[in-house]
Amino acid sequence: MKLSVIIPLFNEADYIAIQLNALANQSWSDPWELIVSDNGSTDGSLRVVEQYRKRLPNLRIVDSSDMRGPAHARNIGAAAASSENLAFCDADDEVAPGWLKAMGEALLKFDAVCGPRNIFKHNKPEIINTLSKSGWNPEKELCKFVSPPYLPYAATSNLGVKHTLHKNIGGFDETLVSLEDIDYSWRIQLSGKKIQFIDNAVLYYRLPSTIAGCLSKAYYSGEYQIALCKKYIPLGMPELSWHTDMNNWIQNIRSLRQLFIKKEGRYKWLVHFAFLLGRLKGRLKYCV
Repeated sequence: MKLSVIIPLFNEADYIAIQLNALANQSWSDPWELIVSDNGSTDGSLRVVEQYRKRLPNLRIVDSSDMRGPAHARNIGAAAASSENLAFCDADDEVAPGWLKAMGEALLKFDAVCGPRNIFKHNKPEIINTLSKSGWNPEKELCKFVSPPYLPYAATSNLGVKHTLHKNIGGFDETLVSLEDIDYSWRIQLSGKKIQFIDNAVLYYRLPSTIAGCLSKAYYSGEYQIALCKKYIPLGMPELSWHTDMNNWIQNIRSLRQLFIKKEGRYKWLVHFAFLLGRLKGRLKYCV
């Protein structure tokens, strides 16, 4: 096999068929396999996957239900892979035409690669605006980590890596409930390897479909940013300032009027509040 595509799966019966259809319609002459790592789905997701056996002849399903979390599911999928080249994507997204070939060919040249995530196909404008100050364009480079400033990172929803490199850095950190892709990207770079951005490996990314989902995502993002700070400050990350977080709280309080102006402003305020609340919990939990 020239490429092993790995999808962690947990209760995505509503969306997994879209991703499998997209993969079944890819055009690439080299042999590749698809590994679906089931993390304990109970909603009929596996029945949907089984229907694609004929269209995806090199489809394999592995059981990762012994420990909940996408990091563990990806590690189990990678352990089962028969190729030196691994490509990760998610069950609720959709790879664009040409994604498979772009990933496969890029991994013949580079140790780690990532591509753009286009959020405009599968997401409502109000959700996009809620999670972005000015609308989110597909990335043209690695994502930036700015609080505090540190190494850039790639999302595991559209990431390729050499199997050997994956093993050398110890795989995904299964103790992280969120932001495990940031941690994974940083360990790749700290090992001396570069993550190459490739424009033609496009993925259609799905954001949380509800405001409750947006709040949850923001909360856990805030909490696990602090977990990353605790882990990486000894490795060169700048110290995390209480002054910065206090200013953010003050600005959030001063902008309370957004709660009463219009829906979009209210949702943005709540998402920012959830993020700050998560950061506060992280500081207390990890003593940072």
